[in-house]
Amino acid sequence: MSRSYVPYIAALALLWGASYMFIKVADRAYEPTTMILLRLVISSAIVFAALAGQRGLRESVAEMRRLGWEGFGLGVVNGAIPFTLIAWGEKYIDSGVAAIANATMPIFVVLLAVRWKPSERVAGIRLAGFLLGLVGVGVLAGVHPRGGWWGVAGTLAVVVASVAYAAGSLWGQRLVARTSGLALATASMIGGAVVLLPFGLAQLPSSVPGWKPTASVVALAVLGTALAQILLYRVLRTDGAARVSLVTYLLPVTALFYGVTLLGEPLTVEELAGMMLILGGVALGSGAVRLPRREPEPVTPAP
Repeated sequence: MSRSYVPYIAALALLWGASYMFIKVADRAYEPTTMILLRLVISSAIVFAALAGQRGLRESVAEMRRLGWEGFGLGVVNGAIPFTLIAWGEKYIDSGVAAIANATMPIFVVLLAVRWKPSERVAGIRLAGFLLGLVGVGVLAGVHPRGGWWGVAGTLAVVVASVAYAAGSLWGQRLVARTSGLALATASMIGGAVVLLPFGLAQLPSSVPGWKPTASVVALAVLGTALAQILLYRVLRTDGAARVSLVTYLLPVTALFYGVTLLGEPLTVEELAGMMLILGGVALGSGAVRLPRREPEPVTPAP
């Protein structure tokens, strides 16, 4: 573990946890597609500037072009679709609930890996972890849901976003082997912005939004996306993907803290129970926690 690991992971947890709060505030004045279009345009400009500062303008453009359509496609699967689904879901659910539902992503990574990596098997305790996570989603969405059926739909939209994130994660792991992380991030953000462009422009606000929603969109783009991406690829390079994945367990906690203390969102028993079940399922389903095996008793030969 590098010396920078703990501060990097803490920073990522604080930035990504705050993103749910920024989305909730921005939802008051911006439609999801417009909000996410602005998020991707601003963040891609910042990350591209960081990439050009490292590689130079010409090499940066050439590196992104070498990704071809896959860089564009990754931006749809790992950006435009899940970002928009989460923003839509938060119109009907609290930011903390969205963060808890989004914590299911590692479970879907394991399940999708079965298709793309046939050597992976999901059985025994890992399968039990997946089922435990689904029970957690059921508790979160179905036990006294605030917002009625729209609240259930909002929670499930975030879960579908987690499936998209999982697919994008596996795809991104393959692509990043042949390019830099910043080039891949920039290309995918541009791809996601291009797809959302007609929808975001069509849903522009009819009046100038207040400063709080606008500042939240800017903070979401600069802090929760651009800066977080730069930190993410640094810690990936120094400590690896396995250690980075541990941030999954911190995000619901930080998001709930922001939601309860800054937005005044209530903290319910159902949310806590759902969070514990989902994170427990993630721990078992991803293989991060393994139950000890009982060793067979030695057989003493008969005299």
